Order: sequence, then C-alpha cells, then structure tokens
Amino acid sequence: SDDLLSKIMIETTAASDARMGGATLPAMSNSGSGNQGIAATMPVVVVADYLNVSEEKRLRALFLSHLMAIYIHSKLPKLSALCAVTTASMGSCAGIAYLLTGKFETVSMGICSMIGDISGIICDGASNSCAMKVSTSVASGYKSVLMAMDDTHVTGNEGIVEQDLDRTIDNLCAIASKSMQHIDRQVIEIMVSKPCP
Repeated sequence: SDDLLSKIMIETTAASDARMGGATLPAMSNSGSGNQGIAATMPVVVVADYLNVSEEKRLRALFLSHLMAIYIHSKLPKLSALCAVTTASMGSCAGIAYLLTGKFETVSMGICSMIGDISGIICDGASNSCAMKVSTSVASGYKSVLMAMDDTHVTGNEGIVEQDLDRTIDNLCAIASKSMQHIDRQVIEIMVSKPCP
C-alpha cells in the first residue's frame, strides 16, 4: 500500500539491505555504524518528503534524530548485545515527532513507547537480518509517534518505562550495560559452535 508507514519501512529497509549486501553507495553513519545512520536518517527523510517541509525544517529534524541517537548510544558500553538500530530508530522517532507536531511531549511519549516495545532486540552480528531489525525498529518508531499524537503511550507504570524520558533511557542502557553482557557470550558461543555450511 502507499501509506506513510509502508514508505518508511520500504525505503529504510531497502537502504539497510543494500548496505549489508555490499552496495557501493554512501550511507550516513551514526555512532560509527552505517545501519544506525540509515535508521536515524531515512525515516525522517521519507516523512519530510511526504509532508513537503522546508529545507530548514528537514535539517532540524535530521539533526534532532541524529543527536537523540547519539545521546542514547553514548550511554551504552562499547560492545553490547543490544541491537543499536533500535536506539538509532528512537532518534528517527524524535525527528518524525518534530516534523508532525513540533512538541517535546510527542518525542518523549514516542521514545518511551519504543523502549516498552523493542527494548529486547539483540545484536547477533552484522548480517542481512539487520535489515529486518531496521524494519521492525522504524515501524515501532512511527507507530509510537502516532500513538503519542493521540496522547497514548507506554506509561511509567509499565516495565522499565518511567514517567521521565531520561530515566527510561537510563533503564534501557543499564540493562544493555549489565544484564546483556551474558547474552554477548552466549551469542558468540552459538555462532562458534554452528556447523560450517
């Protein structure tokens, strides 16, 4: 279908799939990762094009997206089992919320809903499945913005989400920094013990 969610998912996932497939096209990186850059950039570009916003508004949304992604990523350890395209997509959630409403409340509710939704996605190494993780993450971001625009979100009474956005981000990053260290070792053990094709 020709709806905005489909456009976001198709264009962002196609960019990630092309990158992981070895396409020799440039990709904006974020926190040292091309896939994170794609997840922070493409959804915002798609929405900006759809809304036909001014160049200044587009750039502001992209800056917000990338800065939010960097802010969240800066709280993670250098290596983590947490899939970082999820946190980069939280950046694009912020950029989309800015384009659609210009309100911090929408940004905050959207990211809190994303943390309630996709906080457990693990990284199992760079592969073509990364494009699927990108698709899942950017879809969650757009749906979370739509919910926030309807004053609906995952509340501070649920799981690791709190009433305050910064504390919610800190909770996510604490899980990635501490608990997920064991997941890293388990993923490596699984990958090493797989029979050769």
